[in-house]
Amino acid sequence: MSTGTEFKSNPRIVRAWTFYDWANSAYSLVISSALFPLYFSAITASDEGNHQVRFLGRLFNSESLQSYAISFSFLVIAALSPLLSSIADYSGQKKRFMLFFCLMGSAACSCLWFFDSVDTLWIGVLCSMLAAIGFSGSIVFYNAYLPEIALPADQDHVSARGFSMGYIGSSLLLIFNLSMVMFPDLYGGISGGDAMRFSFLLVGVWWFGFAQITFWHLPKDPLSRPVKSDILQKGYKELQAVWQQLKGLPRLRRFLLAFFFYNMAVQTIMYLATLFGVQEIAWGSEEKKQSGLIVCILLIQFVAIGGAFLFSRLSKRFGNVKALLTAITVWILICLGVYFLVYLPVDFYLTAACVGMVMGGIQSLSRSTYSKLLPATHDHASYFSFYDVCDKVGTVLGTFVFGYMNEVTGSMRYSIIALVLFFGAGAWMLVRLQRKSLSPASEI
Repeated sequence: MSTGTEFKSNPRIVRAWTFYDWANSAYSLVISSALFPLYFSAITASDEGNHQVRFLGRLFNSESLQSYAISFSFLVIAALSPLLSSIADYSGQKKRFMLFFCLMGSAACSCLWFFDSVDTLWIGVLCSMLAAIGFSGSIVFYNAYLPEIALPADQDHVSARGFSMGYIGSSLLLIFNLSMVMFPDLYGGISGGDAMRFSFLLVGVWWFGFAQITFWHLPKDPLSRPVKSDILQKGYKELQAVWQQLKGLPRLRRFLLAFFFYNMAVQTIMYLATLFGVQEIAWGSEEKKQSGLIVCILLIQFVAIGGAFLFSRLSKRFGNVKALLTAITVWILICLGVYFLVYLPVDFYLTAACVGMVMGGIQSLSRSTYSKLLPATHDHASYFSFYDVCDKVGTVLGTFVFGYMNEVTGSMRYSIIALVLFFGAGAWMLVRLQRKSLSPASEI
């Protein structure tokens, strides 16, 4: 069995790994954050201007329906990923699982082309859920490659580089998609709805197409484990073994708990910020609202590129935990500012710039911090599946709280208080992690 050291920090392999962020981030930007929420709201709006829609025999607020769909998708992947990851570790088939989920997600994005009215609402909901499952499922195995292709000293930088590639690539595709919406004459007079649906089709093609760079160069199994039989039963036993090991790693457990709370808030903001802007900001007109939200999303993307590398440098100087605590403090200030002050478009633009600065930093640092805390192991996918469960269950709870409070109160603004509490709990757990360090040398 190989030790995998020949793959560590190999420039060609690292570059191929980061290209998967370039590929799949088109989903997280165009489908999750930018165009699909706007398109969904427009499709489900009635002539009277309300956003009530009937689905599965029940009347939903359309923004809440999107939130619930996201919650259900992540609940599915949170239930599946630990077992699938342990099977991948046992069988040495991590790359194959990653390819399967990539294909599922990209195909679902492309099939959103057929969501053209309220009559095909089921296609929009189902395909958006399958796309989320494909995205989340592939990320588990993608993240698990990080400790196998980068030395510990390089992992903060490599993780930041991946997120930055994602921000750049997805922004370029979004700008092209927007050009179809805003300048239809350049594309043969395409209608706004068709331009949106064609954008969803392009996301699927972009995602699967650029992912081939990753799949072509990324090693099938850096540790050269032999393919084995009876993988379902043995995979379950592998999962049990990793769980037992995890119980004996208090620092890793504390970090996972901290990550669960603060990431619950981060992911909720990522998925529902656009809906907040739709409902809570006084744009003045529908055209100003759509263009303003897109500007905010692009602003977040480009500022986040610098933010990812900024926090990578902060972690190098002050340590990962202190850098994460700094990011969480900024997040709390942003949430309080939004609750009390953000009502006008200019306020939303300023908030977007601040969000971008900490969005990339907290995501890239969380991934690399967890990677650094892992013990010497060959079960990277299994360990990262627990990281992913914390991510997805937190997203389920966060998005559900946001959707439920929106239905109950008629305003998303009150949900911000819950986000502040989530960030505060995560910060407290990180402080405990730092204080419980066994020695100064063990601090991260």
